[in-house]
Amino acid sequence: MTALSPSRRAIVSAPRDAPPDRRAFIDPVAQPPDPRLLYRFGVIRALRHGVLPWRRIGGRTVVLFAQPPSPGTRAALERVGFSRLRYRRCAPGALHDVLLPLAEPVLLLRAEARVPLDQSCRGVGRRPLCMLAIALGLGSALSFAVAPAAALALVCALCALTLCVNSALKIAATLATLGRPPAPPPPAPPSAERLPVISLLVPLFHEARMLAPLLDRLGRLDYPRDRLDLCLIVEADDHETRAALSRIALPAWARLVVVPTGRIRTKPRALNYAMFFARGSLIGIYDAEDAPAPDQLLRVAARFAASGPKIGCLQGVLDYYNARSNWIARCFTLEYASWFRVVLPGLDRLGLVVPLGGTTLFLRRHAIEAVGGWDAHNVTEDADLGLRLARRGFRTELIDSVTLEEANARPWPWIKQRSRWLKGYAMSWGVAMHDPERLWRELGAWRFMGVQALFLGTLAQFTLAPVLWSFWLVIFGLPHPMAPWLDRPELIGLALVFVLSECVTCAVAALAARRAGRPKLALWAPVLQVYFPLATVAVWRALWQVLRRPFHWEKTRHGVFAPTSPISAPPPPLPRPASTG
Repeated sequence: MTALSPSRRAIVSAPRDAPPDRRAFIDPVAQPPDPRLLYRFGVIRALRHGVLPWRRIGGRTVVLFAQPPSPGTRAALERVGFSRLRYRRCAPGALHDVLLPLAEPVLLLRAEARVPLDQSCRGVGRRPLCMLAIALGLGSALSFAVAPAAALALVCALCALTLCVNSALKIAATLATLGRPPAPPPPAPPSAERLPVISLLVPLFHEARMLAPLLDRLGRLDYPRDRLDLCLIVEADDHETRAALSRIALPAWARLVVVPTGRIRTKPRALNYAMFFARGSLIGIYDAEDAPAPDQLLRVAARFAASGPKIGCLQGVLDYYNARSNWIARCFTLEYASWFRVVLPGLDRLGLVVPLGGTTLFLRRHAIEAVGGWDAHNVTEDADLGLRLARRGFRTELIDSVTLEEANARPWPWIKQRSRWLKGYAMSWGVAMHDPERLWRELGAWRFMGVQALFLGTLAQFTLAPVLWSFWLVIFGLPHPMAPWLDRPELIGLALVFVLSECVTCAVAALAARRAGRPKLALWAPVLQVYFPLATVAVWRALWQVLRRPFHWEKTRHGVFAPTSPISAPPPPLPRPASTG
């Protein structure tokens, strides 16, 4: 086997501390393995377990390792028929140098097409959306041509229905959280020796400026370092980030995973690829700008330990550390507070599907593998994953642990980010409704209707918002364009529905601001009337991209705004032993 190029050697790397006696190490690059033994065990399995069946010597199978193999790895070797095993150490990184070139084409293919075609937007997502768009377009044109008054009445009725459904969902979620009993104290974390290995996957793309703050913030996590597996995921052609990483001394519990160039470039594709190298039984997702609470991983481990295997995911709370940067940041903070502190907990209490956030979510490994990983072609992979977990019978629970991140507080970048989110919502709904009978059967009637209200209702409200805004004319006593076709009481009734809906939005935002410890932020709730019209621009842009660029991932730039509030310092050390890194 020939020596590998430097780019190959960098695909998966970690700090290589010189061993005390390199003569005790076997170099599988200079002394290639027996291919029969390797393919008998499986290249991908060997890569995942971190071992290499090397050669048969003296009637014994010599297995190379960089880290001592676990009992599960030893059992896997024995299950394929290897007997009389002899374990020998090899140089750190050498296993990947040998195994990765053999496994990379398969890994890349699996990363891009891991989710079955009938559950991925690469195969079925756009068809229901196109059928709905064609039906609405033809129906609207025909209605306005034949009976314009009836068509206008239908549009107004649809607007009123959308407002009522979304407002009812917010009210129900709020009441569900108000009526909850006092939360029990969080379970105590397991003893240090029983804590699970947690793999933290952090996708990075053009994030050179965020590397130092990221490593500093993740370094504050209070978790044994020998049970922490940080995977920094970069694209092979992201030379800026890779160059910045080469100048940083990574801690021993962190390593680099470089994703080869493929047909698409999305965050879920990168996560799927990194999963092949993650060694944890729990998988956590962070973004480059995240600042998690120092005790977050301990609380996650404790919650999973106290829960059954059907609790497949825990979703943390997201908040912003630059909430006072400008008016968009304040409104964005209000929106996030409403979502993570009122709506999502309410959906959980109501037994509805919980769409996940893109970060501060933690998954049992068997749960994410059972649903086939992330849909690499879905640009809102988090909401899609939450829906697929629910369809497979897994539950998502909320944990009261906060991660601070940076609010995207510039108008056009905000619109581009929201376009991606809404495009993903549309594609996720399209995939789910590809087979509505199956969706009904897997979720049941209650959660099926919840999916329609949450996904389709959100898209419809932002799409129809210009019609809704017109009712401000009625409120201020000005002529309304629909006055020739609608009676005055009907116009006043629609305007009243609109006003009540906005009052519900402001009330939920005020409650969320108080729960977030930012009560003064509630004064900005009326400004949401100016903030949410940006989402209408975004939704029309998203619907156009569904047709033209359905899998295009628009990157959000980080590091633009400095924190306007302090990021919490680590708490005092807990009274328990912990490894250091």
